[in-house]
Amino acid sequence: MSSQANLSEQDRQFRDFALHANMWRVVFYVGFPLALYQSLTQLFKIFDAMMASHISASAVSAVSYLGQINLMLSALGGGLATGASIKISAAYGAGDYALVKKQVSTLFAMCAILGAGLLLILVPFATQFLRLAKTPEEFISMGRQYFILELFGMIISFFNSVYIAIERARGNSRRILNLNMAVIAVKLSLTAIFVYLLKSGISMISVATIISQSILLAAAAVNLNQKDNAFGFSLSSISMDRQVTVPMISLSLPVIIEKAAFAFGKVIVNSMSTIYSALTVGALGISNNIGGFTTTPQSGFQEGGSAIISQNLGAGEPKRALRAFQCVLVVNSAIGLIFMVLSLVFVRQISWLFAGSDEAFLEMIASIYRYEALGAIPLGVNSAVLSLLYGFGKTRLTLFINFSRVFLFRIPVLWFLQQFTDLGSVSVGIVMGVSNFLTGIAAVVIGIYEIRNICRKYDISFF
Repeated sequence: MSSQANLSEQDRQFRDFALHANMWRVVFYVGFPLALYQSLTQLFKIFDAMMASHISASAVSAVSYLGQINLMLSALGGGLATGASIKISAAYGAGDYALVKKQVSTLFAMCAILGAGLLLILVPFATQFLRLAKTPEEFISMGRQYFILELFGMIISFFNSVYIAIERARGNSRRILNLNMAVIAVKLSLTAIFVYLLKSGISMISVATIISQSILLAAAAVNLNQKDNAFGFSLSSISMDRQVTVPMISLSLPVIIEKAAFAFGKVIVNSMSTIYSALTVGALGISNNIGGFTTTPQSGFQEGGSAIISQNLGAGEPKRALRAFQCVLVVNSAIGLIFMVLSLVFVRQISWLFAGSDEAFLEMIASIYRYEALGAIPLGVNSAVLSLLYGFGKTRLTLFINFSRVFLFRIPVLWFLQQFTDLGSVSVGIVMGVSNFLTGIAAVVIGIYEIRNICRKYDISFF
């Protein structure tokens, strides 16, 4: 083994823990800090929306609409990090530390190339791109500068997504949580200063994002400056050899398409929702944010679960990999039930935080969310199945599920309701509920099929 691809004692201990400890302990050790991190991230998104609503109702709608476009673009970096981290976790579990170091260093290099390409293409043609995305002209005039600044913040987040994926593979969930709590504190403080004290527009919300994300990037540079460690970045370890890049890209490409298509589908839904009013887009975005209180902790356990699954699979322990999936399934279903009940009980109080004294806007938010909330448990099941599929490298199936969620179960349903009913803005809520429920059903069918295949392939039982 190369002296430049050793494990620290902490990394060695976590690998042993992930491969041999009680699986409930492993899942909660890795997943709970990630779930808390995801929830806090969602919380600051909601505070962002609340602060934007202080500027104006149009401002919150513009931030919501442009935010979906940025999510579509950020899927490129996020998908690359997700797919590549599966291979890193597998190599870590298999004990191939030289390959881990090459993958980590090469992944950052690919991220830099991708980010530079996006900036060169999109910054000079921001207005044209926004029009291509069917952005209302009032949002373009209000939010063009915000969008451009968000692009720079997005590139920083590309690197941060890679760093978080690497720390997740190492089991450093608590480090991820602690660093992001600092980022959130800076972000919220700056946004509050810009909006409430300086009376700035929405562009300064993006400036706050850039500054706070730069703090995480600086921490990444420090923590990965470990030249003799398998998880340290090294220019000399960057390798564009097919044996290093192709496995990462082949897993990442479906995830990139999946995340971009899902976000693009939401952009289409937003565009279709403007037929009711521009404020419907804002209400739908706020409803999505409220629903995020349920789906983000589920996502945290999903990400932690996929890392545990791929590590155990890489170490030749498929039975433990399935056990990890079982634990994630139980946890995410319970999260869905608990948060669905709580959010429905207090939906008007939560909506008031965004609508204030605007009773019509408040009722619009609440009426949309009441339908969206019904998908909390099905989405928990879906999230668990995604952790299984990611962990076993079945990213084409995750692409199919999330593509179907928007382009089969959401957009056609909204089109039907718009063409053949006069339900009004509540239609977008019905669409969210229907698509989330059908997504859960599709995940169950695919999950059962894949589990049977896994059991046959490795000659193991599910229980």
